[in-house]
Formats: sequence, C-alpha cells, structure tokens
Amino acid sequence: MIKLVYCLTRREDVSPEEFYRYWLEEHGPKVRSVAKAIGAARYVQSHTVLPEQNEAIRKTRGLEPPYDGITEVWYDPDAPGGTPEERAAAAKLLLEDESTFIDFSRSRVFMTEEHVIFDYTR
Repeated sequence: MIKLVYCLTRREDVSPEEFYRYWLEEHGPKVRSVAKAIGAARYVQSHTVLPEQNEAIRKTRGLEPPYDGITEVWYDPDAPGGTPEERAAAAKLLLEDESTFIDFSRSRVFMTEEHVIFDYTR
C-alpha cells in the first residue's frame, strides 16, 4: 500500500472549532463520496489535541508550531480506480473544498510507504 500523508494547517479566518467540525462533518463525507474514483482504500483524519502538552514538547525541542491535524489516505497501486474523467472531477471537487478551510502555504503533503517496526496492537 501507498499512503498519502497530508499535514494540515487551518486558514487564519477559520476558527479551530469550525475547522475541525467542517473537516470531519463536511469534508470527510466528500472524500468518502469520491473514494472509488481516486482509488482510495482507507481514509483517516487525526485531529490535534492537548495544546498545552504539545506546546511543552515543542519548546523543549525548538520546534515549529504543530499542524492542526493529519489526513492519511491509503492506495493500492494495483486496484482499479475511476476513469480519468472521474479522477479529474474528484480532484477538482476536493481541491475546491480544501481551499475553504486549509492554508495550503502552511500545509504539507507527500506519498509514503510504511515500514512497520513493531505493532503491539495486534
């Protein structure tokens, strides 16, 4: 599996409460609606919590402020996706929607391949 990791920073004109609500309740279902077209097998949102603890950790290491959250989307490169037209329409829909709540200039996105070192949850 290939995984897209998208580190999100909210737009300054969007409150934290509205950012998390919109991302979960509005954007998430839109991603689900185009999952087949984009070839997505799994979609997870991780919302940043515990700001005081994050700040304490950040200060001890001289790090930049945290992202507001992370989206992870898993793709099976061998699984069929939608037609080129369906993929283009899905990409347009998601880009337009993301622009309403994500600050692209302060966010990052990249494709990864996981290498599990240990997994005690199984």
